[in-house]
Amino acid sequence: LHTSGTSFAYGPSVEPVYNGSLPNGDRGRRKSRFALYKRPKPNGVKPSTVHVISTPQASKAVSCKGQHSISYTLSRNQTVVVEYTHDKDTDMFQIGRSTESPIDFVVTDTVSGSQSNDETQITQSTISRFACRIVCDRSPPYTARIYAAGFDSSKNIFLGEKAAKWKNPDGHMDGLTTNGVLVMHPRGGFTEESKPGVWREISVCGDVYTLRETRSAQQRGKLVENETNVLQDGSLVDLCGATLLWRTADGLFHTPTQKHIEALRQEINAARPQCPVGLNTLAFPSINRKDVVEEKQPWAYLSCGHVHGYHNWGHRSDTEANERECPMCRTVGPYVPLWLGCEAGFYVDAGPPTHTFSPCGHVCSEKTGKYWSQIPLPHGTHAFHAACPFCAIQLNGEQGIIKLIFQGPID
Repeated sequence: LHTSGTSFAYGPSVEPVYNGSLPNGDRGRRKSRFALYKRPKPNGVKPSTVHVISTPQASKAVSCKGQHSISYTLSRNQTVVVEYTHDKDTDMFQIGRSTESPIDFVVTDTVSGSQSNDETQITQSTISRFACRIVCDRSPPYTARIYAAGFDSSKNIFLGEKAAKWKNPDGHMDGLTTNGVLVMHPRGGFTEESKPGVWREISVCGDVYTLRETRSAQQRGKLVENETNVLQDGSLVDLCGATLLWRTADGLFHTPTQKHIEALRQEINAARPQCPVGLNTLAFPSINRKDVVEEKQPWAYLSCGHVHGYHNWGHRSDTEANERECPMCRTVGPYVPLWLGCEAGFYVDAGPPTHTFSPCGHVCSEKTGKYWSQIPLPHGTHAFHAACPFCAIQLNGEQGIIKLIFQGPID
């Protein structure tokens, strides 16, 4: 989402896990890609006065003064309210499920593999209405920091009695949101040499902690003193229902563009790969038609990687409709259409699309496939598993990616 701002941009963008656009289309503040621009006027805030209050009425009076504040309810008779004052040196951007005006970027639950939200209804979202805030310095090097929780329409953040909260040794209050904000910084930046980092939890005040035993446990993890909440190129932010990828301006400068991916698609199609059985020419569909299986679309056997055209024979079982026997090597396994992964921001290099994620059939470069197949993404409130970045489907098999074997000059 491109926020209104000056022609000068911070450049970073936040990209939820989707293949180029949301299932029901990009609209308003609900998009598959958000760009952060320097605001015409700074709207950042920083902590100032601390009030220790013994009555709910007094707490309400402080939080209704029109200033930003964070309230930590310790008991029925004690609340600590931290007032925040204007910070002329920073811009603040808020992310959450709420469509209220304080939220700059509206995020919804990622539905694995669904082409529309109608296919899989979310019964109860685990994403917070005011999930997190990103604070960017207005001067070079434009450092961006992430914090758990966002300010609501009354400019308040409330941490109730049941929320995890504590007083630090230096005296300042801090806490965690119900399902938490998790961050993973890649080791070695977001390049073809990158390795996944370790998932951490970010507190309301921006400190870094090891993960809780469960997502919403009362007991916080251990403070990680040598790590910060500064976002880096390739940082992943998990909001318990949606995972966002942070890309910096410099990182995107070295990333393949949409035009580059389109050129790779045309290059593959120009080589006229053939179905080794039907001998008909195969072609990846245009990026604009990434949801409709076309007649010439390549299909692959995921157990061996052989690429064919579509055929409806080779079934080995009435119960496993998707299990087919490859006519080239007799290997039995899933048989799926191939789709080019078209969200350029997910690529770690500009290599040719030679590998596919299993079981979804999204095709990308070898190094991009290997990178994402190594990342355990949070799933629900307890589990972690590797997933395709283009559709969020859980990967299967030992590697999660398969090398494709094309018939003809492409190989």
